[in-house]
Amino acid sequence: MDKSVIRFSHCGRNIYCFSIPERCPQCGVGLGGRRLEEAPVSIPSPFSNGHKALCSFLIAPTEGHFVREFDGGSDLHTGITDTNGVVYNYTKTGVRRDEYGWERCISIPLVQPDMYNLINQWDRYLDKFSSAHMWDTQWQRFDEEKHNCYNFTLMFINCVLATEHKRALSKDEFTNAFVLPRIKRASKYSVLCREIAENHFYIVMDHKNRHGDHSEN
Repeated sequence: MDKSVIRFSHCGRNIYCFSIPERCPQCGVGLGGRRLEEAPVSIPSPFSNGHKALCSFLIAPTEGHFVREFDGGSDLHTGITDTNGVVYNYTKTGVRRDEYGWERCISIPLVQPDMYNLINQWDRYLDKFSSAHMWDTQWQRFDEEKHNCYNFTLMFINCVLATEHKRALSKDEFTNAFVLPRIKRASKYSVLCREIAENHFYIVMDHKNRHGDHSEN
């Protein structure tokens, strides 16, 4: 599932695969020595190694491998990385600091590369926030609805925004603007990978040819 997804066009179809075949799976014409309608394109994966995504918001499935298990309805877990790639995340046992386990996830950068002052303070902010009593299970228990990993990450983001004299983001604002678009893209990519793994190809009509000449087909 770590293979790159490739898209090429032939006989009015967009064909997705892990490697270019010798023959077109739609029409059977040999592709060797025959120019494709367009150069093959590599489809970038929406997943990344969270431990290399510094100062970022991460989303991963609670269990399983993201590409194989994520279907848009899986239970998700969120975390925040420090400047060393350690993932701070809130669980039923309290705040964890994971140095591994987030190698395949969705990452959303929270800091621009030129924000040097914030980057220099980032780890201190994250340590102080994570040590607050409200994240100590002896003081307040984990609650799947009201006191969970998502609350932990969003509250930290809003604390950082406050230090930058910026307004806080509501849960709906952050979810709709940053989280849902990436989850939808990841879900589509996961379905695409599963289709290719099971059937070798995934074929759809090329939208540019839907209203054009289909004499080739």
